[in-house]
Amino acid sequence: MSYKDISAEWRVEDSLAALRFFLGRFKKYTVAFSQQAEDVLLLDLVKQIDPNPDVFSIDTGKLFKEAAEYNRSIEEFYGIKINVIRPDEGEVERMVAEHGEQLYYESAELRKHCCHVRKVNPLQKYLKGFPLWLTGLRKQQSPTRTDLETIEYDEATGVYKLSPLLGWTTSQMFDYIEAKKIPLNPLYEQGYPSIGCACCTRPVQPGEDIRRGRWWWEDPTQKECGLHVKHK
Repeated sequence: MSYKDISAEWRVEDSLAALRFFLGRFKKYTVAFSQQAEDVLLLDLVKQIDPNPDVFSIDTGKLFKEAAEYNRSIEEFYGIKINVIRPDEGEVERMVAEHGEQLYYESAELRKHCCHVRKVNPLQKYLKGFPLWLTGLRKQQSPTRTDLETIEYDEATGVYKLSPLLGWTTSQMFDYIEAKKIPLNPLYEQGYPSIGCACCTRPVQPGEDIRRGRWWWEDPTQKECGLHVKHK
């Protein structure tokens, strides 16, 4: 067996071990799904342990048109229901009235405010019903994620966050998805290796960092929407 093969096999077993350990202790949990490759990899592993996981997706009102269709394809592929959560309409209207529709281009602070209203607030509201949520975060995704731990506790929400894919490489992830014939978001074929809101995501060129297309006008060491910022 080659190093590549044994390393990939270890990644699968390591992630499954983490999932079995924590899902055995937290009887109630939810899985984050944001239409990215990491999410379908995570979902595939979870389904090997629990046939009926709770899965949610955040519709910010600014997603690519492919998002809803891709959600449906994954629902059909796995026989699950993805719970779509949305921001408070009144809060969005007040934000737009005060700062404009495209406030995210004005400054990093306003962009983060938009992310907070459209992503963080609905997430925190949904998580109130769960002691644990699962994410597909990987250390290789971004400089801001290299110090993440497999299990973390967010005192601001009172929820544990499990990230069982931290050590996976990009090639290991796509090799697994291809081998399992899991449907992939069509945006990947259009040059989007990291997918967020349509207004804040652009294709990247070959050789560019995979997060280069997210908030491309900002400092790359500060690129987070707020969902995965540690709260002490």
